[in-house]
Amino acid sequence: MFVTFRAITYATLFVAFLLVYLPSRVLLWSGIVRPTTMEAPQIAGIVIASIGAAIAVWCIVTFAWIGKGTPAPFDPPRRLVVRGPYRFVRNPMYIGGALALAGAVLFYRSLFLLAYGCIFLLAACLFVLFYEEPTLRRTFGPDYEAYCHRVHRWLPRI
Repeated sequence: MFVTFRAITYATLFVAFLLVYLPSRVLLWSGIVRPTTMEAPQIAGIVIASIGAAIAVWCIVTFAWIGKGTPAPFDPPRRLVVRGPYRFVRNPMYIGGALALAGAVLFYRSLFLLAYGCIFLLAACLFVLFYEEPTLRRTFGPDYEAYCHRVHRWLPRI
């Protein structure tokens, strides 16, 4: 139960900072305000952001229940997580975050948020390549290598 509490706490802080606070600062800085009417872009944005949020929640639950850890690098899962959303792609948490940002881009029709989303994705790619994957290789060895051969980093196998 404590691991679930930690996972929720760390994920909430991550989401609050990277996917709520910083984008709100971008919107404030750019002078963009909430649209006064709900049109197709706003509805599409809500749907896409909701899908991204659902993926992120699924990842958090999977890390806590199966991996016995959290998404935070300083409190990682104790077991290699290859189930749940991780059976489709190796980095669904970042995909969920990117979808949430894409939904906000549509909702606000903001090129500034689009730029922020691109920076978020670039940072996630670099973090995955230079920290997460080497750490997982050292921690889980051949099991992680086999997982990498079965599951792509960003796009599901067809």
